[in-house]
Amino acid sequence: MRPREFNHDDVLRIAFDQFWRKGVRGTQLSDIARDAGVQRGSLYNAFGSKEALFLCAYERYAGEYVSSLQKALGAGTLRERLTAFFDLTIKNFRSGSPPRGCPTTRGLMELTSVEGEGLDENGRKTFADLVARITDLVQEALSEGVERGEFNGDPETAALHIVTVTRGLAVLERAFGDEAQLRTIAAHTVDLVLGKKG
Repeated sequence: MRPREFNHDDVLRIAFDQFWRKGVRGTQLSDIARDAGVQRGSLYNAFGSKEALFLCAYERYAGEYVSSLQKALGAGTLRERLTAFFDLTIKNFRSGSPPRGCPTTRGLMELTSVEGEGLDENGRKTFADLVARITDLVQEALSEGVERGEFNGDPETAALHIVTVTRGLAVLERAFGDEAQLRTIAAHTVDLVLGKKG
């Protein structure tokens, strides 16, 4: 008897929600199979392992997140773009009930050098790829700001600074869960990069 066909996109969405809430180690394939209404064996046949399923689900998430960031960084003054970037970043960390935090930061904490005990080099590369894509988008917005006379610094260094701050925000969100604190730091970062609003 052939395993039941399933909608890959639905399975990836359901799987990623569990991975985001529980982490890779804390998520069981049997729970994903139950929530998706498929056999656990079908997941193994389609993806090969829990880690491979996570990476597929994460890449789907990353594509959607990058699209959202492109919209946030694509319109308005540079200050408005950077503010929208931080708004979206914080909203992402704070989504879910309770808030799920940052899936990239959580995943990076699950990287291991021990074979078979967590995410490996493929995971590290996948996470690094998303961080690089985000940095490139921010750098592009800053470069356009230079052309429009809104920014006179170095776009590459400033983009790295801004994205590094978002990693710190992810940690602070987990530690304190204080959204107002995150928004204060974000606004201060925009002021540091662009100068205070006159």
